[in-house]
Amino acid sequence: MANHKSAAKRARQSVQKKTFRSRTKGSVRSAEKKLRQAIAGKDQTLAQTLLTQFSSKIDKAASKGVYHYRTAARRISRAAQQVHKLGA
Repeated sequence: MANHKSAAKRARQSVQKKTFRSRTKGSVRSAEKKLRQAIAGKDQTLAQTLLTQFSSKIDKAASKGVYHYRTAARRISRAAQQVHKLGA
């Protein structure tokens, strides 16, 4: 339990940050899962639209500090390679 007013505030802030981060990561994971299902189903048009949604979500999460920017870039790049492979 926090003994000071400032410590209590930090505890409240950490709870808020934790819920925001878990909600954001869940949203990114579900977008990635939908994208992987479209890739597995070899549906290029659906995969292309889901790729833009996924990249938007993970970029926003990276800008908020939920993911490192290089992690986000790597995951977008790998997903884009898989989508572009469908067209070839």
